Amino acid sequence: MKQYNVGIIGATGMVGQRFATLLENHPWFNVKVLAASPRSAGMTYEEAAGKRWKLADPMPESMKSMKLLDATADIQKIAEQVDFCFCAVDMKKDEIKALEEAYAKAECPIVSNNSAHRFTPDVPMVVPEINPEHIEIISEQRKRLGTKKGFIAVKSNCSIQSYVPALNPLRKFGITKVLACTYQAISGAGKNFETWPEMVDNLIPYIGGEEEKSEQEPLKVWGKIEGDKIVSASSPAITTQCLRVPVSDGHTAAVFVSFENKPSKEDILKLWADFKGVPQELELPSAPKQFIHYFEENDRPQAKLDRNLEGGMAVSTGRLREDTQYDYKFVSLSHNTLRGAAGGGVLLAELLAAKGYFD
Repeated sequence: MKQYNVGIIGATGMVGQRFATLLENHPWFNVKVLAASPRSAGMTYEEAAGKRWKLADPMPESMKSMKLLDATADIQKIAEQVDFCFCAVDMKKDEIKALEEAYAKAECPIVSNNSAHRFTPDVPMVVPEINPEHIEIISEQRKRLGTKKGFIAVKSNCSIQSYVPALNPLRKFGITKVLACTYQAISGAGKNFETWPEMVDNLIPYIGGEEEKSEQEPLKVWGKIEGDKIVSASSPAITTQCLRVPVSDGHTAAVFVSFENKPSKEDILKLWADFKGVPQELELPSAPKQFIHYFEENDRPQAKLDRNLEGGMAVSTGRLREDTQYDYKFVSLSHNTLRGAAGGGVLLAELLAAKGYFD
């Protein structure tokens, strides 16, 4: 595979830090540029982010002395040095939209962790094992933007990646309704226990905007390209509750699901065990070999034990059983900053690279 020079926009935040650690020694991607806010521009990565480093993994040695560029003022300079950029900035939604479009129009493709463009009709929001075909909308997006190479592709919200992968292979039975309660780690808010001590021995039953995302985003992921836009699926009916819990990493979901044609438990377990997608077929570097793992033990999956399965890129399920009001219920878990955020972004970039979208 060809080598690509890449940039990380928003490199000092938690997701930007995770991108940095995942891209160190990546077989296809070479980090050429780091960019952040104007207040960090001109500083080395170590100077700007060293005291604010939030991950257990250390800052990559190869990036410590890299000088940060200004994410907003240096767009053209950045675009000239890279084949594409990852974006994980902390800005207002309208500002993010404008920034990402500015990069795309500078012929710098953007693989975004941000939510701003998730419902832009010609921007693909991709979970690579589920809807890889949505990247085909990029040709229409380029027409709108007037670009030859530049485009924006986004990954979905971290919360839906804890349960939508487990539901996806079951759609053949006609999913009619879903109730999902998510129990979300504090790293999803870009924090750890040192920076958010009030989360110790605590639970907060509200995460701003999260329930709307969790109910609407699966329908776009399950949608279809029609002309110059992606049209969201009309079903199933999804309702969610999203709670912040005192866990460092790992979003867990309690899922209840009903079907038009109720499958057997054996049917479900076989579909989970056999589920493979394009990333597995192409053997993309970040793809888990087994996407969905099922645990027979009643007390699994657990965030502390299972979030790092297959480099944090696999989804863990357990406690599948029949329900009195829905057909089935189960528990599902994914690592929110790996599969759910930066890792999902890297996997999406690998898919785009394999399909020639950065060439």
